[in-house]
Amino acid sequence: MTPEKLVQIATENQEPDWFIEKRRMALDVMDELSLPKIQRFDFHNWQMTPDVKGNVTTPVTSNDDYELMDIFDAINKYPELMQKYYMQKVISPDENKLTAYHTAFMNQGVVLYVPKNTTVREPIEINLVQDAEKPFVSHVLIIAEENTHFSFIQKMTTSGDQKAIANCIVEIVAKNNSDIKYAAVDELGENVTTYLSRRAYVGQNASVDWSIGMMNLGNTVADFDTDLYGEGSHAEIKVVDITAGRQQQGVNTRVTNYGKHSIGHINQRGVIMDRSKLIFNGIGHIIHGASGANAEQQNRVLMMSSKAHGDANPILLIDENDVLAGHAASVGQVDQNQLYYLMSRGIDKKTAERMVIRGFLGDVLVSIPSKEIREQLVQTIERKLENGQKISENS
Repeated sequence: MTPEKLVQIATENQEPDWFIEKRRMALDVMDELSLPKIQRFDFHNWQMTPDVKGNVTTPVTSNDDYELMDIFDAINKYPELMQKYYMQKVISPDENKLTAYHTAFMNQGVVLYVPKNTTVREPIEINLVQDAEKPFVSHVLIIAEENTHFSFIQKMTTSGDQKAIANCIVEIVAKNNSDIKYAAVDELGENVTTYLSRRAYVGQNASVDWSIGMMNLGNTVADFDTDLYGEGSHAEIKVVDITAGRQQQGVNTRVTNYGKHSIGHINQRGVIMDRSKLIFNGIGHIIHGASGANAEQQNRVLMMSSKAHGDANPILLIDENDVLAGHAASVGQVDQNQLYYLMSRGIDKKTAERMVIRGFLGDVLVSIPSKEIREQLVQTIERKLENGQKISENS
């Protein structure tokens, strides 16, 4: 798409001038930028940047304690707030080719604004449904003012089975003393090639607790970043991923400790079935000056097939002396003794395999703070495992 055509479409959608200019500038630099780097995972031959036509909006609901709105409504209703935070404080449009593409062609999303000193008792939930007939360029922006406390649940599914592209970004701004529990269940379709970027800016004594279930059926590259800028800031990142068939998935999960006494913990568990591929990179980076910081991580992969390929790469970058840092990583086959024990008790092999997998994932699942998202994730895991076993039977 030419810049002129992009501007024409955005103008027809009645977007403000500052937003149109942001789109145009991203399109101008997109071809000069490289793809994001995922260690030991090559996706350079994937088609991930088609043109997008038109504008899709997502209906949302409002509440007296917070404001949850369609992103295009927010652009027009709160221009100063959006200019300050949208692809500005957390993620830059020119960070890589896929963030530039996202900025130029974003076509749906939501904005959540939680005002100062607000506690929301019930989880705030959104459901994003991708229409497989068109690219899905979705943006979620969460702005948590000081001393706010809430939970946010995001689900993504696909309608249709055509080949399609998904480019989904989540930005969280967690200001001082805020406490955010973010949970996601990703279940996009088999023919959808997906880029996921989720990132948070965390202020003084603020915390962001991520619980992410990557249950997509198609190829996926994911980039999860949390920047702990404030003193005493805290992040817990829990990722569960299951691959099946000939899926390929590469996941970068990074925590960067800028603030003194900041804490960042990564816990990733993956299950690989059939001929699929899964790469976990866990990256803990403590910046010089972040004394008293803590960076711990676990990356574990369970291989259910000799034809599968998996890797778990812990990376620690430490630029400060007075810190605590550590990692653990493992890639291994299913324990045959466990399977034999279960089958000797009259349990069929398929059920026994699923029980072993649930036990392997249990350490992450029990640490997810939301009971509702735990139950939903367990149900999604069961569907993915049953689907994966069927694929293995037919391959």
